[in-house]
Amino acid sequence: MLKYSVMFINITDSDTADNKGSSSALIHYLDKENRLDRNAAPEIWFNQDSNDILSHEAQLSLDHNVAKLSRTDAKFFLINISPSQKEIAWLKEQFGDKDAEEQFKNYAIKVMDEYARNFKRPGIECNKDLLWFGKLEHYRYYSHKDAEVKRGLVKRGDRKPGEQMHIQIIVSRKDITNSIKLSPMNNSRGKNAEHSKKVGQFNRSAFKEMGEKLFDKQFEFDRGIIETFKYANAQKKGALEERLKMRLEASKNPRLKQQPLAIRQELKLVFPLAKNQPGAAPTVSPKKKRKKKGQESDNGLTL
Repeated sequence: MLKYSVMFINITDSDTADNKGSSSALIHYLDKENRLDRNAAPEIWFNQDSNDILSHEAQLSLDHNVAKLSRTDAKFFLINISPSQKEIAWLKEQFGDKDAEEQFKNYAIKVMDEYARNFKRPGIECNKDLLWFGKLEHYRYYSHKDAEVKRGLVKRGDRKPGEQMHIQIIVSRKDITNSIKLSPMNNSRGKNAEHSKKVGQFNRSAFKEMGEKLFDKQFEFDRGIIETFKYANAQKKGALEERLKMRLEASKNPRLKQQPLAIRQELKLVFPLAKNQPGAAPTVSPKKKRKKKGQESDNGLTL
């Protein structure tokens, strides 16, 4: 299965640190580029109100916004917004390297608007109703999980090639007033009304799809079908019928010729599914078996 070029938006309890205590370990980890590349200007934390938030300020705000949370409750969540290399190239082509970073930060603020609205909670209408801090990063690094490290082609900690700009956001479990619990890990969507009333009804797939549509609208990005979250999610998690339906739709798209050869070949592997579908093999009538001498024909006569 090919990996398609799509916007990656993910929410985790925490990537590298326990989120049931202080945010200090995670903030320290996300400051790694400032420590590794001392020749570059340090990246400072930002949110809707400021572009120059210091690390200890972000930590103190998050660690004090935990009213009525128990020792085992999550205190914060990590949101990863990673555009594809094609999307990053588009931003830099439109705005230049430095302005592209500022435009990307502005986009992240609007993503947090969608995050807030996804809870469908009264009083949680936009990013200003949340307590959150974002950090722009320029690189990604190989870990022990990467195939290249396992094969000895690169070392753990080496930078990955290509455009890797992305934003990490730490968002508090509690709203900006420190009174409302919000959990994006709640999957009830109304099945448990009382639980949903407490933590909101959050649909992570809808959130990811809205983030993608927001990028396309804000930056006038022309996204092909196979570059959508809906397509990638169907290929990864969908039933066979759904996967084939999406591939058939992609194969009919006139822009298919613009896609890499490997993708065009993969789509053709789905066919032939039925007569007259794109790429279907011509129908060949089965050869009739010649009857041996003395064998009865269909009408019962001996040939």
